[in-house]
Amino acid sequence: MVIRKANPDDASALCRIYNHYVVHTAVTFETDPVSEAEMGQRVLEVQNENLPYFVLEVEGRVVGYYYVHKWKNRCAYSSTKEVTVYLDKEYVGKGLGSLLYEHMLQQIDPEQTHVLIAGICIPNDGSVRLHEKFGFVQVSTMKEVGRKFDEWRDVGHWMLTLGKTI
Repeated sequence: MVIRKANPDDASALCRIYNHYVVHTAVTFETDPVSEAEMGQRVLEVQNENLPYFVLEVEGRVVGYYYVHKWKNRCAYSSTKEVTVYLDKEYVGKGLGSLLYEHMLQQIDPEQTHVLIAGICIPNDGSVRLHEKFGFVQVSTMKEVGRKFDEWRDVGHWMLTLGKTI
């Protein structure tokens, strides 16, 4: 297993993983599959902000990824980031999400990032367990804020406070 920085050439693999969730689940509120060009652009946007975007390879195949991005664009939120983790559907429940989170937390400078936020469409017991394992606590539930597959969906926010901001 290797965790390495993502690059735009990973777009096909990232789309394979992510678009499964777009098409078959309410985990993401996107409703149309993402193109490789768009996914490559998303990788660059995160990296251009000097934020981590990493992929997990097993036997040379990308099977998961994570990235950290701005939570909101207003200046006062600059030390608050949102985290996103996705795994290939065949690799869920094998401890790889924890491996990605361990790596992610090592990449984040607590002097620059004070709070991490994870938005989770609920119910999603696996994602909730993963985040709470790493110390995230639920701070909100927003009722019926998204509609996917003809159902209203709730979103919970989990938060982890890391350290002091300069």
